[in-house]
Amino acid sequence: MGVVLTPRELLDRLPQQRPFRFVDQIVSVDEQSIHGRYTFRPDEVFYEGHFPGNPITPGVILLETMCQVGVVCMGIYLVARELPTDQQHGWLTLFSDAEVEFFRSVSPGEAVDIRGELVFWRRRKLRAKVTMTNREGVVVAKTTASGIGVRDEVG
Repeated sequence: MGVVLTPRELLDRLPQQRPFRFVDQIVSVDEQSIHGRYTFRPDEVFYEGHFPGNPITPGVILLETMCQVGVVCMGIYLVARELPTDQQHGWLTLFSDAEVEFFRSVSPGEAVDIRGELVFWRRRKLRAKVTMTNREGVVVAKTTASGIGVRDEVG
């Protein structure tokens, strides 16, 4: 019925763009899991005020990064598998809620891996457990987050 998107095709469908796209690469994706990567560039605008002289990535940006991979990208992938190709245009996966724990800070220039595991997918609503680690494998943050697929009235 639908199609299986490649990691590159999935990234091409992600609606967020710079400066608010926090996904550089989708490493792998299937019906149950997703793995993405992002490097926080030292020139990101939010570092200017958080905190001057000792910048760290705001927690809300870490959560956004986890949700862009584990909820939005996963939702795009699942909608593409479910719907016929001619019905896929105009769908957005919107983040709806999350419970998050932060374990360490992320500095400018630091790279992270984001891995999501599907908890459930039904009626275009998904829930996923998402973990962010640094490149040494140390856990930065964990969340259980939800999103829902909606028609984009503009799309």
